[in-house]
Amino acid sequence: MNMAVIHDEKGEKQVDDLRKVEEEKLVQTLSERYGIPYVDLSTVSIETDALKAIPEARARALGMAGFKLVGKDLYLGLLSPRKEGVDEMLAELKTKWNPYSYLVSHASLERAWSRYRDVSLAAETKSGILDISQESLEELSKAIHNVTDVKRLVDETLGGAKGHKISKMLEIILAGAFGADSSDVHIEPEEARVRLRFRLDGMLEDVVFFDFDTYKLLNSRVKLLSTLKLNVKESAQDGRFSIKMGGTDVEVRVSFVPGAYGESIVMRILNPKAIAVAFEGLGIAPKLQRIIIGEIEKPNGIVLTTGPTGSGKTTTLYAFLKKVYTPGVKIITIEDPVEYHVPGITQTQTDERKGYTFLEGLRAALRQDPDIMMVGEVRDSETAKIAINSALTGHLVFSTLHTNTAAGAIPRLIDLDVNPKIISSALNIAIAQRLVRKLCSYCKKEAAFTDEERALIDGTLKRLKDEGNEEALADVPRERKMFAPVGCDKCNQTGYKGRIGIFEAILMDEAIEAATVGNPSEREIKKAALPQHIPDLAEDAVIKILQGTTSLEEVRRVVEF
Repeated sequence: MNMAVIHDEKGEKQVDDLRKVEEEKLVQTLSERYGIPYVDLSTVSIETDALKAIPEARARALGMAGFKLVGKDLYLGLLSPRKEGVDEMLAELKTKWNPYSYLVSHASLERAWSRYRDVSLAAETKSGILDISQESLEELSKAIHNVTDVKRLVDETLGGAKGHKISKMLEIILAGAFGADSSDVHIEPEEARVRLRFRLDGMLEDVVFFDFDTYKLLNSRVKLLSTLKLNVKESAQDGRFSIKMGGTDVEVRVSFVPGAYGESIVMRILNPKAIAVAFEGLGIAPKLQRIIIGEIEKPNGIVLTTGPTGSGKTTTLYAFLKKVYTPGVKIITIEDPVEYHVPGITQTQTDERKGYTFLEGLRAALRQDPDIMMVGEVRDSETAKIAINSALTGHLVFSTLHTNTAAGAIPRLIDLDVNPKIISSALNIAIAQRLVRKLCSYCKKEAAFTDEERALIDGTLKRLKDEGNEEALADVPRERKMFAPVGCDKCNQTGYKGRIGIFEAILMDEAIEAATVGNPSEREIKKAALPQHIPDLAEDAVIKILQGTTSLEEVRRVVEF
């Protein structure tokens, strides 16, 4: 009798995904037993130079692979440090490099081993399709100081030989983005030309236009570097690769999205130096600094940063983590993605495909007995409840919420079905922030107030005075001046260089606690917080305008007066 066999592909995939998640958890447990750090190679860019350190046949036989090479430091993934032959391999590697071992899963090693095909392909190709010259990048980064330099070098390169042209052009774009402190590179095909733009201090700036032939070759080059499919043009693709700049390992996240005239390419530069801002350099006013330090040094509770996407919330949380880190505390983060590696902190990255969400990450982190946790974002009711309960059970939790104001954090948590009585017990402080560009110190000029501008400034200062906020008023210069952008080579002709935060905060006290229990509106929370004498976003912005840090024009772009 023949029996029909039904293949449930979806069910099999779910089981397979669960097995992979369980294996990663097991390897994390073994890493503590062996005293060897754990890494998930699905979240790491595998470097071909590191792979070359061990021949493929030996790597597969020993259950190991190189995944990163920084100078003489070689980072290795091991399935087991006790496997026969591993010690001999490590001893051999020590004659050339400084090997650092990490425990990895089978899935991680399979991903690393799959890149050996790129090693052989890179050896075969003469045009360097899979290689970006580190030496060229270093030289170019010294020659490129602003967007004008990038435009000049691109124009010069476009006249060169086709094979060399694309390699050189990609190097110029990446070195230029790094040299100009750009966070993103946008390559956008239009009807008759292709536009290259850099995001500088949060704003997109045109760099240069070029032809479609160059674009097609550049498109293929970036896809190969990111291990994406060359023949897929009608659906979105995401990938990554890494480069070394100035001794720093920089990851580049790549996104391809189909458009009317071709695929739009965005390369996000995850430069660790760009996000490594010290707590004192965030732009927080002295009084609020003292308050925040008091709250983040508490042994438990939840600290929330709020604001729209791109307002610097994650950078602020990193600064908090570095401020409170000591060797005696266990800190775990759940991020999407891990943008900046902090020594001494266990950082994990969400992966929706593997079922490792913020919720699952938070549950797993609690099993690691942490003192402090950072959850990249509270997105849903269950994550909010677990984060709040963690804050009540002896953990200090840092996280972000998407609300426009600090006062809006409490109604938002209530919307996520968190009990208002629990919020008042768990929440330490809610902080709202925006990022504004700083005026270029080389070319900014004093500007006269218009009647409307003077009325706005005077009205804001009067509000501070009426609220009895004398400490904030003490930060206002006696001589009221306002400055405007000009533009020079130092600031890419924008008039601005760098960014700084403007902040407001709501501290949980008796008045806020009483208001919270009554399912309050944002306005009611803000009214209850007035006796705290913490300037709101508009008031903090006006103080920074009068201090000459930024301009009224820039502030109006992100703050409502």
